[in-house]
Amino acid sequence: MTQEQAAQHRARFSDHKPQQDAYDYEMETYQKGLQYERPPLTFQASKWETLACDRMSAESKGYVHGSAGSRETDDKNKSAFKKWSIVPRRLTGHKQFPDLTTEIFGEKLQVPIAMAPVGVLRIFNPEGEVAATKAAAKEAVPYILSTAASTSIEDVAKANGEDGQRWYQLYWPNRENDDITISLLQRAKKAGYTTLFVTLDTYLLGWRPSDMDNGYNPFLRADQIGVALGFSDPVYRKRFKEQYGAEIEEKMGEAASGWMRTIFNGFSHSWEDVKFLQEHWDGPIVLKGIQTISDAKKAAEIGVQGIVVSNHGGRQQDGGNSSLGMLPHIVDAVGDKLKIFFDSGIRCGADIAKALALGADCVLVGRPYVYGLTLGGEGGVTHVLKSLIGDLELTLHIAGIPSVSKKDLNREVLVREEDLFEGIKGVSIH
Repeated sequence: MTQEQAAQHRARFSDHKPQQDAYDYEMETYQKGLQYERPPLTFQASKWETLACDRMSAESKGYVHGSAGSRETDDKNKSAFKKWSIVPRRLTGHKQFPDLTTEIFGEKLQVPIAMAPVGVLRIFNPEGEVAATKAAAKEAVPYILSTAASTSIEDVAKANGEDGQRWYQLYWPNRENDDITISLLQRAKKAGYTTLFVTLDTYLLGWRPSDMDNGYNPFLRADQIGVALGFSDPVYRKRFKEQYGAEIEEKMGEAASGWMRTIFNGFSHSWEDVKFLQEHWDGPIVLKGIQTISDAKKAAEIGVQGIVVSNHGGRQQDGGNSSLGMLPHIVDAVGDKLKIFFDSGIRCGADIAKALALGADCVLVGRPYVYGLTLGGEGGVTHVLKSLIGDLELTLHIAGIPSVSKKDLNREVLVREEDLFEGIKGVSIH
């Protein structure tokens, strides 16, 4: 990104703030309680999943709650956070709440979180991506649009608004479909998406027993679910008409399966292929799905701007390591060369704090906001975002941590819980 582009981004987003401070949201809830008014959605993050799954169809539940294989990777993701503890400092004399602002690629973020790219959102609520991206804009949280969305690039951008921060995630077609890839990138850039996230671990769908039990693959249905970006793409539409002699709307089943084969083509790209994206995307590129030090170093070598330490929330490969477990190793290897994003297993504010302390520059939230969407549409997503931000803010405040900057929020505020019981030398808890 050039200095001029960075300056433009800072100017665009410097005044974009949430409509209501998270702490004020807490106090408003207590004030309403004086009149015996109860919130429509729970603040207990651990209950969002259960409540949402109770409301979903079997197919929707299987899709979002399901994981690859035996759920081992997903279970490791969540349990990894309990291995680290935040050690509070007292009598700090702080007179302000923690500063949650940060900067990513020249864009000022009001909070160090973004909404992870989640596809097929309309299976959870009819408003789908539109509701989610509107909530993101209201709370000044960047929204990452999935290639597997149920709403077009342009319509999501319109809902996100002029002040919304939006990034685009690419499920990367094979090189035979470079013209489609170029079209998607051009559409995203024109619609105001400023950063490109390229998912590396989903060149086909993983072994997902819950989906197979329901016989459910949302990308094969004769509707817009998961295929809206393809159905609205001029290059794909032209190619489909040439092949079938009909418009997509006349043969939606064939069009849906064709688009699925386009974005989930079965085989991985190579490191050399990334150069193609660099030639056709004017802005930061982030590689999503990095789980090894060697891959992280390679990403730095080829000149991308960031990586996401992620295992797709355990949805792609079973028997894997926890994403959080790999995070500090990758940060130590390339944290001075790349922006480090993190996802997989985030469920509450303390989880966000721990990931940031272990070196992440920004944390992506996925399943929790989907549960909010299921329970309350746009308002449900807003509630989840406010809750996570408020939880993070007060967790830091009560722990005596004044900001999310690396000088304040780093490994010095953490301790490995097992070390407290084993008495390993060198543990700093004073």
